[in-house]
Amino acid sequence: MICFQRTGSDRGFPRSDIDIPAVLAQRRKLAELRNDHKDITNKIEKNLEVLHSTKLSRNEASIPASSGTPASLHSGLSQNDPMEEDAVTRLPFAIIDELTDGSPAAVDGLQLWDEIVKFGNVEAGDRLQERLVSEALSNEDCQVSLVIIRQGSSMNLTVTPRKWHGRGLLGQPLQHREQSD
Repeated sequence: MICFQRTGSDRGFPRSDIDIPAVLAQRRKLAELRNDHKDITNKIEKNLEVLHSTKLSRNEASIPASSGTPASLHSGLSQNDPMEEDAVTRLPFAIIDELTDGSPAAVDGLQLWDEIVKFGNVEAGDRLQERLVSEALSNEDCQVSLVIIRQGSSMNLTVTPRKWHGRGLLGQPLQHREQSD
């Protein structure tokens, strides 16, 4: 036979080993975090809708109405195809603010005020200058893909870092773009 000893109530409460105010504070904090998570998730969802609707409208504008494709298919193109990354949505890390005539960069088609989004495998991030120099040196006399934004439009170019009579392998200094939060 099992005997139970009474300690305040039929179920053994209140327990002295549990800090009730601390538990209540943790529950309140958890509820706040869940609400914050829901708010952030909703904001992300709305921003994704805006992003995709902008891309969809850009795609529809680029398809001529007389192309023979029914209008019902135009609206579904972006939704049925796998989403491709749009370079314009990535942030440029540098701006061409000076360009020397005859430099490799000028010869290969870069222009003043082009915004660089990607140079070879280098995108914005830590140790940017070091990674850019390394990419140029390791690809000397080889074509390097370049993603730029020129007058608001994304463009893909290739440049060839090479020795010339001026400084550097490309001949243009970059104005680092400040990232805003």
